[in-house]
Amino acid sequence: MSHTDRGLFVALILSVIFVVHGCAGGDRAEPAYESSEAFPMPAGLEDAVTFWRNVYAKWSRDKVVIHDDRHLGLIYEIAELPGPTEESYTAAQKDFVRSLKDRWSDRLRSLEHQVGDRSSLTSADKELKRQIETHGGAGALFGASERVRSQRGVRERFFRGLERSGAYDAKFRAVFRRHGLPEDLAYLPHVESSFQLNARSSVGASGMWQFMRSTGRQYMTVGRAVDERLDPVAAADAAARYLKTSHSTLQSWPLALTSYNHGLGGMKKAQARYGNDIARIAADYDGRYFGFASRNFYAEYLAARHVARNADRYFPEGVRYRPPISDQPVVLRYTVSVDDIARHYRVPRSVLIERNYAWLEPVRNGSHPVPAGTTVWLPQGMTRLASGQPRSSAF
Repeated sequence: MSHTDRGLFVALILSVIFVVHGCAGGDRAEPAYESSEAFPMPAGLEDAVTFWRNVYAKWSRDKVVIHDDRHLGLIYEIAELPGPTEESYTAAQKDFVRSLKDRWSDRLRSLEHQVGDRSSLTSADKELKRQIETHGGAGALFGASERVRSQRGVRERFFRGLERSGAYDAKFRAVFRRHGLPEDLAYLPHVESSFQLNARSSVGASGMWQFMRSTGRQYMTVGRAVDERLDPVAAADAAARYLKTSHSTLQSWPLALTSYNHGLGGMKKAQARYGNDIARIAADYDGRYFGFASRNFYAEYLAARHVARNADRYFPEGVRYRPPISDQPVVLRYTVSVDDIARHYRVPRSVLIERNYAWLEPVRNGSHPVPAGTTVWLPQGMTRLASGQPRSSAF
């Protein structure tokens, strides 16, 4: 591509992208963000929250966004993926995304050299430089070529997560109320797992609330027979206890939420340097492992909360929320087999297995009993024995 053609290409992209992203007033019709005392929208995070709102509610999975990984208001291109769109990229789509990133890295590196050499700039060059400085500050051009990142839209995934959330929202809110915490923490699985029961991350986090094994063991049963990270309600209770401890230590919900991703120790270090200024922490904190995910965690939560609270505006096709689960819990006082539980409550073994997600294969196949202290989920009404007396614990 010649220098002239490249300039025309950039001018075309800029004329489209900056309007799409709202730099020309495109967000005027958006529902207003609803800050709360617990979850404020701090100055400096607006671009990041808007970015994640668009990822969740506007950009479909056939779209890939090329952007700056530090200044999320700076979007270079929104491209349509070639070929069929599945949950994961095809090989051809990976190549396509890689070529987009490489092209923009080259373009930005060239612009940086031109500015450094005091070369004359085309009108497209000047506009690109202006947008970079508008969103990132006077020195943002330098190093921009190393900050090029891609993000796929997840509108369909968020939509499905909203539908799944109907089954658990009431129980999750009850958990947080019981612990004296803000009920809106029930939105957190939109960020962590899109309310998928068996979600697993590449680093070993499991379940709807995405606990690592080591952290999970501090708050619930995580073993070879039962893994309560896979029980949404048990894991919600564990999340509530973790967040209660974290907030008690940090005295800030933005920091406590970020600790859910980065760890309490890491956030104490960030707080020691920047206080409770989450926007400053996201922009400047350079702690070990405080990468893109940690920097953006609070902004993602604010965006998810906002979209979920305004689902009818963002998903006019209509969200069909699943009905709330009506299963009831009992806690085992003794170690017993699945067959004994089935006989005791007159519930088919298969019904027990399909309701108790925390039971691993050794329990499911009968080679290991269900440990004492485990929560067992039963169909509504089955927690009463033949005598008709309700039971909060069994055996």
